[in-house]
Amino acid sequence: MKELFKNIKGDKAIWAVVGLLALFSFLPVYSASTNLVYVVGNGTTFGYLLKHAMLLFLGLGIIYAVHKIPYRYFKGLSIIAMPIVILLLIITLAQGTTIGGANASRWIQVPLVGITFQTSTLASIVLLVHVARYLSKIKDTKVGFKETIVPLWLPVFLVLILILPANLSTTAIIFFMVLLLCFVGGYPWKYILGIVGAGLLALTMFVLTAKAFPGLFPNRVDTWISRIENFTDAEDTEADYQIERAKIAIATGGVVGVGAGKSVMKNFLPQSSSDFIYAIIIEEYGLVGGLILVLIYLLLLFRLVIVAHKSESTFGKLLVIAVGLPIVIQAFINMAVAVELFPVTGQTLPLISSGGTSIWMTCLAIGIVLSVSAKRQEEKEIKEELNSQNPLDILSEQL
Repeated sequence: MKELFKNIKGDKAIWAVVGLLALFSFLPVYSASTNLVYVVGNGTTFGYLLKHAMLLFLGLGIIYAVHKIPYRYFKGLSIIAMPIVILLLIITLAQGTTIGGANASRWIQVPLVGITFQTSTLASIVLLVHVARYLSKIKDTKVGFKETIVPLWLPVFLVLILILPANLSTTAIIFFMVLLLCFVGGYPWKYILGIVGAGLLALTMFVLTAKAFPGLFPNRVDTWISRIENFTDAEDTEADYQIERAKIAIATGGVVGVGAGKSVMKNFLPQSSSDFIYAIIIEEYGLVGGLILVLIYLLLLFRLVIVAHKSESTFGKLLVIAVGLPIVIQAFINMAVAVELFPVTGQTLPLISSGGTSIWMTCLAIGIVLSVSAKRQEEKEIKEELNSQNPLDILSEQL
């Protein structure tokens, strides 16, 4: 055990945040799983708890393995992985919108194994690493817009176009992060504004095409419109079943909650163990529990800023922002949806919600951040060791 802790590098506060979120997740996931067992009629509560434990264990293994990889290697890995994720997104889009009769337009089914995987989450990480790599490459050099079309914007728009038909919220988050990276990386403002205009035009064309040919993307645009209408229609209290049940759960929780495992609305709220788990957390642990969770994610954001600031390379700084910030953004979008500050998006609560793809991709991103932090820590230790040595001893070693 001592040897294991000795080999753990990187920001200790981030490790602590991951540990706290992982440990806490067992309580709401176990509680909310009763909905799937007794209402839907699938599996057992212990089975869901064991599955969640295995997913988290593998996730922690991903963090440990990835944080051991020197972060400069992710430059080359992003180049190799980019065509692979584009191919996976094409397969996901082409396989249809259902698996076993259920809506599964965001997932790809792995042959023989029988499991499903959400390709858009992997694609978002690979794409953002790719963007960070390119921006660090052209840092402090004057480039024209035409020079960046193929190496930068072609992969961006390919990935976004392939994700958009099934997942508008993920597409929006990725697009926002790309623009933020470009701003931080010193990409010219006038080009960024042009890309924003092109993105809005592409979205408008997609909506018009989907409306004109409903068979191409069944129900997707109608779902987006209905969610926005339900969010903006304050008078129609029955417009969105999920949001109404989430609000009841939050109102029931009060200040200190009804107690662990005592949620009632988990039996009536769809996706209570994933998309709307924050409402169940507030019902069981109250406003106090909800605010503590918010503070933990804010601590993660603070440490991400520290790691990015301390990194001595441009790629390291951009890499931390690229893969770390979306975790915090996704967390606050999930919470905002539960309290009706945001339309329903389908974004999970990182490291809390059940679901293998979400957990593993979050752990992959955290592992990359810790790799950047570990490199800084390693350089600091080398400098301290050199400063502590006697100059005569160093000279004698060289001779």
